[in-house]
Amino acid sequence: MTRIDQVTGGNRLLRMLSAEDFEAVWPHLHAVDVSLKQILIPPNQALDHLYFPQVGFVSVTVEIRDCTVEVGLIGREGLVGGALMLLGVDRSPYTYVVQMPGTMLRIGVAALQALMDEHPSLARLLLRFVHIELLQARQIAFVNASFVTEVRLARWLLMCHDRVDGDEIAITHEFLSMMLGVRRGGVTLALQNLEGEGRIRSRRGRVTVTDRDGLVAFAGGSYGTTEREYARLMAG
Repeated sequence: MTRIDQVTGGNRLLRMLSAEDFEAVWPHLHAVDVSLKQILIPPNQALDHLYFPQVGFVSVTVEIRDCTVEVGLIGREGLVGGALMLLGVDRSPYTYVVQMPGTMLRIGVAALQALMDEHPSLARLLLRFVHIELLQARQIAFVNASFVTEVRLARWLLMCHDRVDGDEIAITHEFLSMMLGVRRGGVTLALQNLEGEGRIRSRRGRVTVTDRDGLVAFAGGSYGTTEREYARLMAG
C-alpha cells in the first residue's frame, strides 16, 4: 500500500498519534475500498478487524423485527469497532454498515491489541475515543426522546456534513427514514421544511447543505455536545 502522510491523511485519530506510535501502527494497516450498505462488522460474530475510515462513514444500527434504527455514526474522526476491542468484547448485537462508500484502513484486532500493550500512549488515545462513542450514544438517546423530527434530521445532516468533503451528502429518503426511525413521509416533510427555510437543498438521492450556520442554529442543543468534547479531549 502506498504510504499515507500522517499530517495530511484522512483519519483524524491516526493524525493525532505520536510519530513513534504511527510508525508502529503503519505496517499493520491495509487499505480497503468499502461500498454502500457493506457490512463491516456483522451482529453476534467474532470481531476480526477494525477500520480507520479515510473517506466514508459507518452507521451502527440495531434491528428489532422490521425496525432498523441508527445508534451510532463513525467516520474519519474515529475507529470502527474500537470500543468493542478496548472494552474486551469480542462481538456485538449491533450491525456496523457502510452508509457512505469510500476507503478505510483495516487492522487486525490481535495486531492492535499487541501494539497497545507496547505503546501506552496509543492505548490512551483510543480509550478517549471510546468515551466519545459512549457520549454520542447517550446524546442520540436524549435527542430522540426530546426533539421533533426536523431537529433530529438537522442534527443528523450536520453529523454527516462533518464527515464528508464538500456540502453534498448522498442519501435517500428511505435510508433517512431508517436512520431516524420515522416513517418515510415524515422524513419527506422534514426535508421540505428545512429546504423551505433555505438551510438545505434536497434532490433525489442527495442532500446539499446550503446554510450550515442556520442548520446548527436550528438543531440547537441537539448538536454540538459530542463534537465539542471530541475537540477538547482529543486535542489534549
